[in-house]
Amino acid sequence: MTVESGGPAWRWALAAVSATVFCVQLDAFALNLALPGIGRDLGAAGGGLQWVVSGYLLAAGTLMAGAGRLGDLYGRRRLLTAGLAVFGGASLVCALAPSLPVLVGARVVQGAGGAVAMPVGLALLTNACPPRARARVMGRALGIGGVATVCGPYAGGVLTEAVSWRAVFWLNVPVALVAVGCAARSGESRDTTVPPSVDMAGLVTATGALAALAVLVDRGQPWGWASGRSATALALAVTLGCVFVRHERAVANPLVDLALFGNRPFVALTAAGAAANAATVVLLFVVPLALQGPWRLSATGAGAAFLAPAAAMALAGPVAGRIRTADAVRVMAAALVLGAAALGAAAMATSLPVFLVAVTGCGAALGIAGALTLIATQAVVRPERAGEASGVTKTVITTAAGLGVALSGPAAEARSTAAVAAALMAAGGCCLAGAALLVLTRRRPGGSCGGHSRTDGCPG
Repeated sequence: MTVESGGPAWRWALAAVSATVFCVQLDAFALNLALPGIGRDLGAAGGGLQWVVSGYLLAAGTLMAGAGRLGDLYGRRRLLTAGLAVFGGASLVCALAPSLPVLVGARVVQGAGGAVAMPVGLALLTNACPPRARARVMGRALGIGGVATVCGPYAGGVLTEAVSWRAVFWLNVPVALVAVGCAARSGESRDTTVPPSVDMAGLVTATGALAALAVLVDRGQPWGWASGRSATALALAVTLGCVFVRHERAVANPLVDLALFGNRPFVALTAAGAAANAATVVLLFVVPLALQGPWRLSATGAGAAFLAPAAAMALAGPVAGRIRTADAVRVMAAALVLGAAALGAAAMATSLPVFLVAVTGCGAALGIAGALTLIATQAVVRPERAGEASGVTKTVITTAAGLGVALSGPAAEARSTAAVAAALMAAGGCCLAGAALLVLTRRRPGGSCGGHSRTDGCPG
């Protein structure tokens, strides 16, 4: 499974993945408050600016599943380095972009680079770490990513005001270079149980189905969910998905082993993680707007007030890394219930201190749920197919981020107390749906983890 390794190789892998997660997550969330500045500088407005965010998410959500398995086949370190090179180069083009079309195009390429780097990075770390330390080490990397996730919107606003929106992209370049340097010192690993050949038909049909689904999630609300364009996107996603499944059942070395979807803990954790990620995106989008809108804080004051929920979410990664795999489903369900309760309390808060306490508790709960999604799903699959599993999980939760953006839309436009409360309550509903799914999974009798025994690390 491991082609080359050394004693400290896992530490270099940790550094590489931490830097990767940091710059990708920072970039994903830092532009929301920078969009007005981009519009002014590039002479763009309205729906065109939305593609600066949407183009990135569409590319990332579409390509992750295939990229994860390619890393398994051709070397996770090699694919991580390639993804980082694409991401860093596209960041440079974004920083120098003279027009909105150039910026959007570079953002799509950025999303493609991030789609490669994220799942293969997690798989590299899974295979590089000693088994007993794997969850704790992954928790540290995700904690660093959590810092970037929760501070991204504020950092984007501050950099835009103090320097320029271009500074957000300039920041990615040295961080990506550091990640490449660390990756070069980590051990290489790949799946040696199958020949390194690409299932091209599976790759094309999976990518097409995911692209259609991502477009539907992103554009469904402005188009109208019952419109002809939404129906066409849905039909295309379903058709290509059916072709993909039929092909994967027949091919000798599939892109995605369909037995993965018989792994009940993996499926439940991934689906619940999607719900948690949608709620997290709502939290990250709506709370800064609420602090500056209904709660009437300045941009600087809102940033300072958001430090507590930011810290709670960042610390959740290392905490999640210390939770036993056997307890992952139960703990994640409890975290989602607590997150829903905290979101409800925030929606009904009548004073700023109560609001901040509620969103801080929610940040901690959702942070644990999100980190457990990535840590526990890696623990319930065979290490040689870690990239495949990571790619599937990241694809699902990234697509769910588009749902979170859609739920945040009315609050972003109205910035009223009622709109903020409605968005927070909708996010709470996502949390409860995820928790219910996990509870139902635990109560189903019998079954196994995708054909593996419980000694392979399946929770509960």
